[in-house]
Amino acid sequence: MAGNVHPGAQPMDILRTDVAIVGGGLGACAAALAAARRGCRVILTEETHWIGGQLTNQAVPPDEHPWIEEYGATASYRTLRRGIRDYYRAFLPLIATARADPQLNPGNGWVSRLCHDPRVAVAVLHQMMAPHQLTGRLLVMHPCRPLRAWTHGDRVAGVEVRGLASGRDWLIEAPFFIDATPYGELLELANVEHVVGAESRADTGEPHAAERADPRDQQAITHCFAMEYLPGEDHTIDRPRQYELWRAFQPPGWPGPLLGWTTVRPETGEPITRLLFEAEDRRPWWEFRRILDRTNFTEGFAASDVTVVNWPQNDYWFGPVVGVDRAEQARNAESARQLSLSLLYWLQTEAPRPDGGVGYPGLHLRRDVVGGTADGLAPAPYVRETRRIRAEFTVLEQHIAHPLRPHGPEFFADSVGIGCYRIDLHPRVSGAGYLDMGCWPFQIPLGAMIPVRVENLLPGGKNLGVTHITNGAYRLHPVEWNVGESAGLLAAFCLERQAAPRAVRNTQKLLEDFQSLLAREGIELRWPSLVPL
Repeated sequence: MAGNVHPGAQPMDILRTDVAIVGGGLGACAAALAAARRGCRVILTEETHWIGGQLTNQAVPPDEHPWIEEYGATASYRTLRRGIRDYYRAFLPLIATARADPQLNPGNGWVSRLCHDPRVAVAVLHQMMAPHQLTGRLLVMHPCRPLRAWTHGDRVAGVEVRGLASGRDWLIEAPFFIDATPYGELLELANVEHVVGAESRADTGEPHAAERADPRDQQAITHCFAMEYLPGEDHTIDRPRQYELWRAFQPPGWPGPLLGWTTVRPETGEPITRLLFEAEDRRPWWEFRRILDRTNFTEGFAASDVTVVNWPQNDYWFGPVVGVDRAEQARNAESARQLSLSLLYWLQTEAPRPDGGVGYPGLHLRRDVVGGTADGLAPAPYVRETRRIRAEFTVLEQHIAHPLRPHGPEFFADSVGIGCYRIDLHPRVSGAGYLDMGCWPFQIPLGAMIPVRVENLLPGGKNLGVTHITNGAYRLHPVEWNVGESAGLLAAFCLERQAAPRAVRNTQKLLEDFQSLLAREGIELRWPSLVPL
């Protein structure tokens, strides 16, 4: 894999491999496993200390469709989910009924059937990768940041990366590259044609598209954190630097202060009030993304439940983080951190309680759950929207939205997987609020994974050929995994057949052979039945 000559001005080590994956998100892990299973040499780089993206370093338990336990995911995604449950059974003191439950939900959070500690997901992902690492087929480099890309015509020739701990630079060369970064950074570095933010209605014909294209109009990011509650104790954090700003802030159209119990119901836009432990719809915030329900464990194991705070109150949609210069990105990322810390401080000191008092000083920020970061927040923000390739085929609202297609979704003959989620957009920089719309179970078309020009770069997550609107359905955990896994298998297939991805899509025999490979690898290409979500 190694060499020592660099085509630029400064010598550096060269790493040569079959498939280079830049970014270590959930799709990256799936891509690495898939390509390595096919015998490819793989290098995966990740900027933080944790692989796994939204499942781990962004601290978001899996958002999934209602049928996830039976169908609608790849075989390897099921292995991941099963591995998480088996980890709890093997290493943690579950009570008998929880241990025997085939659909164990460690946190019993109501947003997911598998609310769990992100450290467990990190451990299981490493377990899945270990056989390929031990044979030398897979090299994981982290923390490691991409600096620049080298291109030759319509191909990416190499990507220069820097080890953030060592300060050492490497040039990674490969016949295939996969961009699995949270912001689609490799697309920009390699000058791959892409879209940022919102397209216009004239561009896509989508009824819910904006009147004008706006690259700055991006969904909220969220800096998640984990906390427990220890009544009678005081774990109040230092007053955040921007607390007065956020404490007084009421966004236009919001039913009250952003730091308050009354928010907006995404489906209807109507106000809804949920308290920490009580709610008018019987779904309090404490149970929303709870990752440890102590009733699942033997007495004395945990002093408290643990919940992840990824709420409307710490959604940050007041400036973009993708496609802007580093200074603006840093300012908005810092403001998002300040918003999350301000929400915690408000909860500890000023949040109205049902008994007439204010504040829950016993709320304890669990820095350890997210890897012991300095501020106690997740290592990376939850990024709902990234750069997206300009693809041979782009999935539009008209292809999958239930209100626009009463008889079913568009059928894609070049399917490389399936997924399902509502078209779920969080508030956006433009001031546009939630968009929550019914959606059919859909397919992932191969055409959405092939850039219009570049021949050897593939998307490994949310950066496939979808729009600002349809990203709202394609951005969740099982779909990102499926996209990454199909990208890894496509790279391996192309190396085996000495074919380009574009040729695979546009040559019937190659497409049939590739889809047969996907089926053998446990990737479902169509839904057994269609019920709108």
